[in-house]
Amino acid sequence: MKTQLRLASLSLLAAICLTLAAVPASAQQDLYDNGPVNGEVSGWQINFGFGVSDRAKVANVSRSNVKNNNYVWVEPGDTPTSVTWLFGTTPFSGNVASGTSPLTVSSSFINQFGYQVDSVSFSMGTLSLAAGNYWITLENATTADGGPVYWDENSGVGCQSPGCPSQAQASGVGTIPSEAFTLEGTPAGSTPEPSSLALFGTGVAGLAVLLRRKRKS
Repeated sequence: MKTQLRLASLSLLAAICLTLAAVPASAQQDLYDNGPVNGEVSGWQINFGFGVSDRAKVANVSRSNVKNNNYVWVEPGDTPTSVTWLFGTTPFSGNVASGTSPLTVSSSFINQFGYQVDSVSFSMGTLSLAAGNYWITLENATTADGGPVYWDENSGVGCQSPGCPSQAQASGVGTIPSEAFTLEGTPAGSTPEPSSLALFGTGVAGLAVLLRRKRKS
């Protein structure tokens, strides 16, 4: 009897593992990528009253955990700390979402002009986005030393996403070459289906009952 229970338990555990393996992963993916950093041509100011807005074409319906990665120029030794962002369907619009987020710096280098070029990222929180064109606006950036912040201009060179290179505008200037940035998110359908979760719960409960019976026998 104990042997039969042990075999049944192992069979049920294997079934649960197969169920979990079939559940789609919820890893972040690029929603839009305007190409790699240039860092050696120009940057557009995004603080002290200036802002820059870049277009991003989202090809797939997506939701949750939207993250923005971009490159900024600051004075050597300074550290970018936060940025105000607007996300909307027109330039400089926040009709989809907006906020002020802390910046995470992952790498830096000094360019030919003596500026420090930082790779920065920030979270835009949970958003549900239909496929279409959106605009990401950066403004009111801050640094540890209170210095200027410039968004790196890369003109979309090397971009691979549908709809690239981005169009871009700077406040008080109008149309400009686009900037280096990537939007990440979780595509819709990549979270576990309710039926899969219910099956997993049923399997765990069944395994618990068998193990209790095994201990009593």
